[in-house]
Amino acid sequence: MFNKYIKLVIAAGIVVWSIFQFIDGNIMNGISLVLLAGIFVLFYFKNEFILLAFLQLRKQNFAGASKWLSYIKKPSSALVKKQEGYYNFLQGIMVSQTNINQAEKYFKKALSLGLNMKHDTAMAKLQLAGIAMSKRRKREATTLINEAKKLDTQNVLADQIKMLKQQMKKI
Repeated sequence: MFNKYIKLVIAAGIVVWSIFQFIDGNIMNGISLVLLAGIFVLFYFKNEFILLAFLQLRKQNFAGASKWLSYIKKPSSALVKKQEGYYNFLQGIMVSQTNINQAEKYFKKALSLGLNMKHDTAMAKLQLAGIAMSKRRKREATTLINEAKKLDTQNVLADQIKMLKQQMKKI
């Protein structure tokens, strides 16, 4: 919605306003304004459209997730580096059903920008392994599967890893 720097400027303006409220003796107004400024700071670090896209993905609503992601016009200027990584991660998930070449580019860019959670990185590497396997690049797929297995400390992706390894034997 707002550029990442505009969010910080709005938060700073609200904090200044809250200081004036504290000086005037309106303590509750000041506290409320500090909390409001905190929301803008939160949205600086966690983009609201990416959060809404993740919520749609949890419901298996790919069209809704694509809609929310389409509101981000220029990811490189509107998002922090890690958010841009998640933007590319989500875009890769969206297009992986239709265009594997485009999905591969999105997943590689997401990994280069970085993802916060290990299991998200493991998921991206597992997706790339599946793409590499479909393109008959067995060595690359094997290394990506092993990297994903190391990152998946809670064994959330264990079934998918086993399935990909079984499919690898057929190639």
